[in-house]
Amino acid sequence: MVFGRSERRRSAPAEPVTLKILVAGGFGVGKTTLVGSVSEIRPLRTEERLTEAGRPVDDLDGVEGKSTTTVAMDFGRITVHDELVLYLFGTPGQDRFWFLWDELARGALGAVVLADTRRLADSFSAIDYFERRGLPFTVAVNCFDGADRYPVETVRDALNLDTGVPVMLCDARERESARDVLVAVVEHAMRRGGQQCEPALP
Repeated sequence: MVFGRSERRRSAPAEPVTLKILVAGGFGVGKTTLVGSVSEIRPLRTEERLTEAGRPVDDLDGVEGKSTTTVAMDFGRITVHDELVLYLFGTPGQDRFWFLWDELARGALGAVVLADTRRLADSFSAIDYFERRGLPFTVAVNCFDGADRYPVETVRDALNLDTGVPVMLCDARERESARDVLVAVVEHAMRRGGQQCEPALP
């Protein structure tokens, strides 16, 4: 049988699956950095300079060099492979912007909770948020230069996480490291949902 042009057109590749992933965590933990390092498009950022007026409410202990803060969200996109595209939404870290989280979380498959061992307690609010809403999440310890390194199980115990929550080390500045974290979130969320990991993740 001879195939005409119209029949070839019908066999065009299917549209990729698109998934929404949140990138959350405390103030100054590296959310904007992670989204920017892995995004294949120029990331949307809503950063503003820190001011004297914010000093009473923005705890800079451990991140004294930070001069800007996210006031709404970060947005980026990564094509994991031909059949899977992730849209990334970075949440603001300060408590006064928590009213934005419910809207950002709407329709998300899962989340990354970035953690900093110098300010580990800052992770509790994000972990609490996702546990209460039943949204699958992975904890990624951002390995800052000069910060103490701890085994994954030590971090799990310190954060009082269920054994089923993945915990991993990462460098938010490195594209491959950030990508591995995002793949881990998708795989965890699909396992939690009882789905097959289709399309298969490399």
